[in-house]
Amino acid sequence: MKPSTSGLQRRHVVQAGAAGVVLAALGASRAFAQPFDQVTIINGFPAGGTADTTSRRVGERIAGTPYARNAAVVENRTGAGGRIAVEAVKNAAPDGRTLLLTPFSCTAIYPHIYKNLSYDPFRDITPVSIAAIMTHSLSVGPMVPASVRNVRDYLAWAKANPQLANYGSPAAGSTPHFIGALLGLANNVDMKHVPYRGSVPAVTDMIAGQLASTVTPTGDALPNHRGGKLRILATSGAQRTPFTPDVPSFAEQGFPDVTTEEWFGFFAPARTPAPVVAVANAAINQALREQTVVDSLATFALVARGSTPAEMDKSNRDENQRWGPLVRRLGFTAES
Repeated sequence: MKPSTSGLQRRHVVQAGAAGVVLAALGASRAFAQPFDQVTIINGFPAGGTADTTSRRVGERIAGTPYARNAAVVENRTGAGGRIAVEAVKNAAPDGRTLLLTPFSCTAIYPHIYKNLSYDPFRDITPVSIAAIMTHSLSVGPMVPASVRNVRDYLAWAKANPQLANYGSPAAGSTPHFIGALLGLANNVDMKHVPYRGSVPAVTDMIAGQLASTVTPTGDALPNHRGGKLRILATSGAQRTPFTPDVPSFAEQGFPDVTTEEWFGFFAPARTPAPVVAVANAAINQALREQTVVDSLATFALVARGSTPAEMDKSNRDENQRWGPLVRRLGFTAES
């Protein structure tokens, strides 16, 4: 689980401002008769979190493009770790009016843990564009003594207090879930996992003293870290993030095996016509280049970053191949 930041950038990240992409989008827009009056973006996580914010900031800015006349309507279909949202988009009409915004855990990792997954991420939905890159972070709340200031401190405390050593994540089988599980496994610490319906309720319970720690997207912990209500102990990028310059990465603290970054990406239903996908891609990438969107996502520790559909598809398949051995190492399935 050690993709480097530079490797991620090579695989995932190609700015959509390149002339070839723009020319392709212009050609596609000619094949796309008229903009839709309304587009719906479905995500599987609660309002106020990183997925919701990405959906809304991009959805607002696709208004007035060849893709859509108005800002997108955002629907939060929470539950089942994001699978309900994927299922909804799988079953939507393949006309381009419905998009999915999801982290890659729902498409690259879930196939390894759910024997009867209700969708095939490579057949039932089609890539449109990567939207944002994020790190994840380990945070602790008031249940954990103030003397715990780093990952080694926390592991020592967890080992000494096994009845309290739990961590919340946005969902069972999510990337944050596995970061915590790998950290515990590699250091012989029984960190009990508590799955939630998104990061926000997990962070809320931790701040209230009902949970020792969380592993969540860094942006979901950032406001309360800055407000002194929780302490971020480590982030999952190869280097510390510009959003938490005071917090060393896991790798800096001697835990390189939990180095990873994740993206949020937009998908459409399978069989959505290629010209429609191209126009949607152009509108999304245009939105991601706008400074207001870049700045808004940055407040949630998200780096706005677009891609072509082909680049997103390759990244999704690469992550699927990378995570299979890690899931088998942990021995986690939906039944475990």
